[in-house]
Amino acid sequence: MRIRPSIGLLLSAILGAGGCASFDKSSEAEPAGAKTLLAWQPGPEPEKTGDDAGEVEKPSKIVTDRPDFTEASSTVGRGRVQLEAGFTYIRDSDGLFKHSYPESLLRVGLFADWFEARFGQNFSNALSHSDFGPIRTNTADDVYIGAKFGLTEQKGIYPEVALVVQSTLPTGPRAATAGKVLPGMNYLYGWDVNDFISVAGSTQGNARVDDDGGSYLQLAQSGTVGYTLTEKLGAYTEFFALFPHGATAPDTAPQYYFNGGFTYKFTDNFQYDVRAGVGLNRHSDDYFVGTGFAVRY
Repeated sequence: MRIRPSIGLLLSAILGAGGCASFDKSSEAEPAGAKTLLAWQPGPEPEKTGDDAGEVEKPSKIVTDRPDFTEASSTVGRGRVQLEAGFTYIRDSDGLFKHSYPESLLRVGLFADWFEARFGQNFSNALSHSDFGPIRTNTADDVYIGAKFGLTEQKGIYPEVALVVQSTLPTGPRAATAGKVLPGMNYLYGWDVNDFISVAGSTQGNARVDDDGGSYLQLAQSGTVGYTLTEKLGAYTEFFALFPHGATAPDTAPQYYFNGGFTYKFTDNFQYDVRAGVGLNRHSDDYFVGTGFAVRY
């Protein structure tokens, strides 16, 4: 269920929201080792951990963009490669059944810890009904590409922030492709509240094409709460909504969803997940269920 204003307007809003942040001077001295492009200035400095505190730094655990709609506000880190994939079964209000797979997303950390290159590909198998009987379709979605920039680490009440610049390319078959490049941006933010709860959200705008072939802007907003149940087991609950702006097709209307799921880290570098969600209005899909995994190298 991942969905990939003017770019200038979005950049202006992001820079305006980040007025309390400044360029991290450490990036000038050690550009390859800087974790983020910016640093929050107000408030006390974060407590030192690991080598800075004279202790042995604990290995980091995998952080994934799946299974929720809200993607992570962190990057994978320089030199890391992370593959995320899964399967989703979707049922909509018109009796359409859809299988979505492999929902692949390849995340590659390049140049510095704050930069991540992203590549995605997905296929779908759908069954719908007409007066002439069932109709089956098998299609490849347009290829997804993007880059994620780590902007700030969390500092007190100030969130961890990342920005994704993304687009789909018209690579799919004629019956499924949008037929044009569709750019977009995704502004991600999150807080670790305590050892049990984390809170995150995303605000994004993406170019889309409706059923009439007209272009429109799709805005999306999400909010998610994560729960650390044990060292390996996690859970989340989430609300997200899609808001088309400028679409002419009558069936292109706002959609609202609520979903939740569980994650299990078998190792620090391998995570398995399950999820389920329901649509909250008539233009939304009735429900969806899915499962997937992520592995980090």
